[in-house]
Amino acid sequence: MKNENTRSNGQVVQVKNKDRENRTKKYVLAGGGTGGHIYPAIGIAQALQRLDSQVDVVFIGGSNRLEATIIPQHDFQFLPITVEGFPRNLTWKWFPVIIKVCIGLMQSLKYLKQIKPDVVIGTGGYVSGPVLFAAWLLDIPIAIQEQNVSPGLTNSILARWAKSAYLALPQETPRFPEHIVQVTGNPIRPGITEFARDENTYSKYKLCPDRKTVFVMGGSQGSQTVNDVLINAAPFIAEYSCTHNSESNIAGGESKNSSKTIRIQIIHQTGKINGDAVHAAYAEHGIPHHVQPFFDKVEEIYSIADIMICRAGGMTVSEVTACGIPAIFIPLPAAVGNNQVDNAESVAKAGAAVVLQQEVLTAEILADNLYHIVTDQDTYSKMKSASKKLGHPSASQAIAESIYKLA
Repeated sequence: MKNENTRSNGQVVQVKNKDRENRTKKYVLAGGGTGGHIYPAIGIAQALQRLDSQVDVVFIGGSNRLEATIIPQHDFQFLPITVEGFPRNLTWKWFPVIIKVCIGLMQSLKYLKQIKPDVVIGTGGYVSGPVLFAAWLLDIPIAIQEQNVSPGLTNSILARWAKSAYLALPQETPRFPEHIVQVTGNPIRPGITEFARDENTYSKYKLCPDRKTVFVMGGSQGSQTVNDVLINAAPFIAEYSCTHNSESNIAGGESKNSSKTIRIQIIHQTGKINGDAVHAAYAEHGIPHHVQPFFDKVEEIYSIADIMICRAGGMTVSEVTACGIPAIFIPLPAAVGNNQVDNAESVAKAGAAVVLQQEVLTAEILADNLYHIVTDQDTYSKMKSASKKLGHPSASQAIAESIYKLA
């Protein structure tokens, strides 16, 4: 009788395991405050759906934060919590924040008890703190995804309880337990690397396939500093660019420097900041260009970009290296934890970029570095090769497959 019960119990366990394998897997993603935390989470969620169309994915985020708008636009269920970040200095303002964080923790516990997810994934930002802590309290496996070389405070704290940590770039200084680390790159949209270079794209933006195309991007909102330095650099860049009448475009006409043989054209995402002034500077100096506040189909621009001049946010770095584009980084010095400086220097150390510090940057320094990369084929080829080696175009898939196994 005892043996039969044991056998019976064993059969029950096997049935339960089989049921677990066959049932719909559930995942909760938390991360927000900025696009740099939100879009990686969306990329992971979409990759999970590609891996298994039956998975159930739910997002938890701040009720009055950017994710509350963006996540529903991508057709994912969104559950709001009350949360706020702590001030950097210890002040009386900590007290109302502590109350809000406790409320957010209680809300997260309630949601997770209802959903019963297999895994909870955090992509950073203080909104992910209460959610992942609640998951740990409920003994639900957690994973984190870090977009920068230097991790944010929330991910640094939560890493001690994580089953896996997916990093955009290798750790120069160990910040996470080594046994949980996987260097996967950041999850980027599949279209970023799948859009092929095509003459129709050049035509669309009134550019020439025979020129080196410089893509200038100060981030989705633009950058006053990046825009201003390009305006001031225009006369220097004009020294290296030539425009023939047969190739004249919106830049307007033939350059005074048409005898030059180095040819550059610029496509510039300015944000809503002084775009007219940027356009005027390029036009005045006869530099072929296309200027827009924002490019909805940025994959088109990446497909024809030969060189990047940009900030060094985690997602920007991942997109640039996934496309194998040499870069001139102008990192934002005020970034939290100096992440952009660390990101940029990590890529430069690998030979794929040049870092120009904003505090000492001049227009002439920028133009000289651009000229060197464009004219020295050996330098350009080595930077391009190094960028490709750093890139992880399939990061979303790799992360999704790993998370799927945790469930």
